[in-house]
Amino acid sequence: MKAYQQGWTLRRRVVALLGVVLVLLLGLAAAEATVAAKNRQNIDAVLLKTGPLRVQAQELMSALLDQETAVRGYAVNGDRSDLAPYQEGLRREQSLVASIRGLAADYPGVRRELAVIEGQTAQWRSQVAEPVIATTERSGPAAGQALITDQTRRQFDGIRASVTTLQDEILIVRKQTADRVNATSNALVVLLVVAALVVAVAGAVMLLSLDRILVRPLAALVGQVREVADGDYQHRIAGSGPPEFRQLADDIDQMRQKIAQDLDEVRQARERIEWVNDQLQKQAEELTRSNRDLEQFAYVASHDLQEPLRKVASFCQLLQRRYAGQLDERADQYIAFAVDGAQRMQRLINDLLAFSRIGRLTTGFTEVDLNKVMGDVAGQTEAARQYADAELTWDRMPTISGEEPLLTNLLANLVSNSVKFRRADVPAKVHVSARLVDGEWEISCRDNGIGIEPEFADKIFVIFQRLHSKDAYPGTGIGLAIVKKIVEYHGGRVWVDTDAGEGTTIRFTVPALAADIEAAKAAAEAADDTETGEAADAAGQPDGAAGAEPPAGADRQDTNGDMKETVG
Repeated sequence: MKAYQQGWTLRRRVVALLGVVLVLLLGLAAAEATVAAKNRQNIDAVLLKTGPLRVQAQELMSALLDQETAVRGYAVNGDRSDLAPYQEGLRREQSLVASIRGLAADYPGVRRELAVIEGQTAQWRSQVAEPVIATTERSGPAAGQALITDQTRRQFDGIRASVTTLQDEILIVRKQTADRVNATSNALVVLLVVAALVVAVAGAVMLLSLDRILVRPLAALVGQVREVADGDYQHRIAGSGPPEFRQLADDIDQMRQKIAQDLDEVRQARERIEWVNDQLQKQAEELTRSNRDLEQFAYVASHDLQEPLRKVASFCQLLQRRYAGQLDERADQYIAFAVDGAQRMQRLINDLLAFSRIGRLTTGFTEVDLNKVMGDVAGQTEAARQYADAELTWDRMPTISGEEPLLTNLLANLVSNSVKFRRADVPAKVHVSARLVDGEWEISCRDNGIGIEPEFADKIFVIFQRLHSKDAYPGTGIGLAIVKKIVEYHGGRVWVDTDAGEGTTIRFTVPALAADIEAAKAAAEAADDTETGEAADAAGQPDGAAGAEPPAGADRQDTNGDMKETVG
């Protein structure tokens, strides 16, 4: 962190540059304001002082001429009314002098020339105008004219010359003020140009600075990040420019190192997984081959053992029939053991042959009506059910895709197991039902037999696994293994429902047809609409209208010998 504190940060540089520009612009703004105020003063002087001074100087000349003309006219005619212009000119002169004096407060040269004119006019009136007026009143026009001489004319010409000098002075002052206006205007323009140059230079410096301290380091950093993003995770990211960028580069590099480390771990884990997958693939292939060989061996062994086993069983039975009672009791017992063992071996080989054929010898899947299958199952198990006084019932069953012989074998095994593992003091009852669950038919076989303990629920589907001795319940212990293999061959699963209560409930699933799934969805939507309509029309529904007749054939009683098969 100390390394990043060396040098100016980007914020500090930008603030410093903006501060310098701000100070320059404020200084220029203050100078422009001062020059603009001075320029305004000079313009006001031209428009409000020197201009009116020039006009009033001309009016002053006119007022003096009116006085001189009036005096000469009165000396010629002696008419008192001719003195009116004199009086008016005198009043105008006094007013103009006062005005010029006020306007010329800042112009000493004008005031000086005005004072000269005031002295000359006062002298002319005291020496010429008033004596001529007084003499004309007293002695007549001739006497008054006698006082108007070339000397008096030259005296008035001197006043006229002074007024001209005053006008020239006013012109000089006006020109000087106009020059100051031009100077301040030029200065103002220069200041504006300087301000523009300051802004332009500041902008150029800002652009160059940003390019050098921001754009270039950022572009270099982006380029390095892209190299890492393209897969070069070992490329070290180095920053340049302001301290913030160097710190950012180090942070990104630390992140790169962490990502590279994680990727290395992921790569190693993937290599290990690929190795394990290869091993699993090899083991799976070996297991498939082994299973295939075992199935082939089981089929061949069971098939090839049929003939010698039949011969052994046949001759054992011949011995039992021909020599029964001719030998001693122990010999009869031995022959009975041999016959029983041969028969059990024959049943075991037949079951093993059937087990090995599942999925290997196939006729292809077709649409199978389980109602028909249940009828076949009822026929196959009729003798055992009559012997055990057992009742078989089933609900309306669906149509599924599968192999009919295998499905018949599956349900026949389940029904036979339910009849076999019955309770001695209770008539056996077996019920088969089906329901649609998440796109699969869940088929249940429920009985009221001896039941299965939960800890043995998984063991009963293992081949040759028995929970009871063969003396108590005969069998080869392969029936439920055949059930499990048939169910899995059809893409389902089988299990024991340990929460079913009394007896045993075995459930298995098979995929449902697409038409059944769509029909179930449509029925659910229709039920929702019906519930909504019933809620809306409940107030207006007559009594007894809610009942609906059951579908035809929902409860049908079929008979098979002395046993009932109830089809729901």
